[in-house]
Amino acid sequence: MNEASGAVQPVTIALMGPTASGKTDLALALAEALDLAVLSVDSRQLYRGMDVGTAKPTAAQRRRVRHELLDLRDPDQPINLQEFTALAQAAIAAEHRRRGVALLVGGSGLYLESLLRGLAPPAVPPQPDLRAQLAALGQPLCHGLLRQADPEAATRIMLADAVRTQRALEVLYATGRPISSQRRLQPPPWRVLEIGLQPTNLQERIQRRTALMYAEGLVEETAALLARFGADCPLLRTMGYDEARRLLAGELDRSAAIALTERRTRQYAKRQRTWFRRRHNPVWLGQNRLETGQDIGPAPAAAAGAAGNLLRETLELTHKVLG
Repeated sequence: MNEASGAVQPVTIALMGPTASGKTDLALALAEALDLAVLSVDSRQLYRGMDVGTAKPTAAQRRRVRHELLDLRDPDQPINLQEFTALAQAAIAAEHRRRGVALLVGGSGLYLESLLRGLAPPAVPPQPDLRAQLAALGQPLCHGLLRQADPEAATRIMLADAVRTQRALEVLYATGRPISSQRRLQPPPWRVLEIGLQPTNLQERIQRRTALMYAEGLVEETAALLARFGADCPLLRTMGYDEARRLLAGELDRSAAIALTERRTRQYAKRQRTWFRRRHNPVWLGQNRLETGQDIGPAPAAAAGAAGNLLRETLELTHKVLG
């Protein structure tokens, strides 16, 4: 409640967890139960055409529940943190006006921190000419430059993450100050309920998710993206797409590509768990309840029961916050 005005503050629910942890299924059920839109917080689902490789909600799921913050741009038009934050804040405000509650769902830690803790990114507009020059230098050299100029930012940004590396260098060149020194917090004017998923069988879920992506057309999707945006598009060097690109180039066979994608996904999930433990304080839902959950095919009765338990637990937490 706002003590000065006596008005009840709106609530933002943030459903977070590592990749393949079951966020999508729970989000759909929760959104239906509370008449909410799903506001996606995924740094790759922002881009059109990157569907299979990002496990983007399907057309059927999007008909079932309204989704926002998906398919905002083409992959050759990167969105920086400042731009995403502005779009997401507008979507949150619209849900607060409509329902008094907004539902964020995703695993992109920096984006979640920006929204939930009010991390204010530097107000530096994109500089296409500089980005083109940095792209021409190549990601290994750019990350090396960042490591020398801003070691703290380089530690947070993965070696293969060209988009964030270029953004950090862009801010450095525009302001003369490292991006890591310009992080400030402006807490949002609403209450936050953080809910976390971390199933104990995550490794098996990642294995199933990876196999499903390749079975459902990751390689074909990558080929189409390469034809439109070229092999130098930074997003096509990210997890899943990079291995599919290498398969198409004859550098990997299919089994090796799948194994490498699975390994990179496990590594990414580990980093996500570390981030959520250090930077957030979610209520972790009962881990054992997810062990029977399935990402492939019709859910058996046990999985349906587990999903129902998770939904009930989430609704109980939500109603407590709403009072």
